[in-house]
Amino acid sequence: MTMQSHDMIIRGGTVVTAEGSERSDVAIQDGKIVAIGEGLGSAAAEIDASGRLVMPGGVDSHCHIEQLSGAGLMNADTFETAMRSALMGGTTTTISFAAQHPGQKLSKVVADYQALAAKGAIGDHAFHIIVSDLSGGNLTEDLPALLSQGHRSIKLFTVYDKVRMGDEDILDVLWCARAHGGLVNIHSENDGLIRWMVRRLVEAGQTGSRFHPVSHPRAAEIEALNRMCIFAEFTGQPVMLFHISCAEGAEIVRAARARGAPILAETCPHYLFMTADQLNLPGNDAAGLMCSPPQRAASDQEALWQALEQGDLQVVSSDHAPYRLDETGKFAHGVDAPFPKIANGMPGLETRLPLMFDAMVSKGRIGPERFVEITSTNPAEIYGLPGKGRIAPGADADIVLWDPDKTVTFGADDLHDNTGYNPYAGRTVTGWPETVLSRGEIVVDHGKLLGQPGRGRRLPMEISRHMKPQPNPPADLPS
Repeated sequence: MTMQSHDMIIRGGTVVTAEGSERSDVAIQDGKIVAIGEGLGSAAAEIDASGRLVMPGGVDSHCHIEQLSGAGLMNADTFETAMRSALMGGTTTTISFAAQHPGQKLSKVVADYQALAAKGAIGDHAFHIIVSDLSGGNLTEDLPALLSQGHRSIKLFTVYDKVRMGDEDILDVLWCARAHGGLVNIHSENDGLIRWMVRRLVEAGQTGSRFHPVSHPRAAEIEALNRMCIFAEFTGQPVMLFHISCAEGAEIVRAARARGAPILAETCPHYLFMTADQLNLPGNDAAGLMCSPPQRAASDQEALWQALEQGDLQVVSSDHAPYRLDETGKFAHGVDAPFPKIANGMPGLETRLPLMFDAMVSKGRIGPERFVEITSTNPAEIYGLPGKGRIAPGADADIVLWDPDKTVTFGADDLHDNTGYNPYAGRTVTGWPETVLSRGEIVVDHGKLLGQPGRGRRLPMEISRHMKPQPNPPADLPS
């Protein structure tokens, strides 16, 4: 009897999943994982994973790629440069944004964005649809059709001039998603509070980038998160609350989930590893660290870590929002522009996993299984991507071999995106993604990118259990 031959076998590593860790071999055939264990036979190619942790490729469910902002500014990254950076950091699947601006048809927005991704994407990908205009059949025709085509994730804003939606429109979108199957993701901040704070700061001459965190008070996040939880509870439609930044936000999520509200929530590395104090720099020297919501205090970091430990927050995403520190990006309105005229966001696709690995695996907070769960398995499951985020027979062979002992100190401009700076410059991490496979193909080998633009595939989303609405909305709500 001859032993089965496979395309590839990864031998001798410690396989880490959300369920546990075990020293095992992994056999790959036709881009899929076909067996895990010992005595798996021979293979055309083998990888020696001795001393390595074998983990699923990261799933980054919140990243802005080749996207035009509400202010009309294009991200620094194309699909090619963003996914190059993602893969180098161990992330094999991205979910980015097809952004509708007022007056645009949703169907065309998504088709155009899909074409951009098909041309440049190195890794597999899905999209959230940013909805800002429900007129002209967008709500009644385009959105239901897109949901049925597997674009089952919608993004809404409660802030920003050109994309923010009023409460009635938000409820309409929740009801549409409930009817047709999908998840609604919300950037939740109170627009009026922020506008009021910005106006007062500018009038007082406090316009440097260090004042940006002050302009987005935690009260703005608290109010809007509460309101969105109430809307989700009222309609019975699941909602993902993006980028929770503060202790009060984590508590709002915890309380809503305890009531049975259909709430999911995420946070991001910059809220876990940065504080607002780091922006206390002269002039616009802090422009590269500006994001919304802003970084908070050390006490908020601890509250967010506890929320991750307790399962109140299910995902850590990057919120990768790349703008160069020049006239094409952050300083489109000049190097001395007031902070309201400086684009928000920072690169994070490449740093997300090394930062979280260092904290969760190397330093031992929560542990390697939860690292896999929070950065890979949960986002794949929530967004209906069953082939991703896990090492199991039948799953795509998206696999990362981590060297748990390698120590790296981030440099000023050492990332592989097109942003030109690293917001974590000077920080040292232990643990590094050494070899990265996407559907069984080695796309990164010891720091060398091998994957080619256009090889990435668009992933249709299934209706996950997290998307299913609660069965009984309020009795007095008409069907």
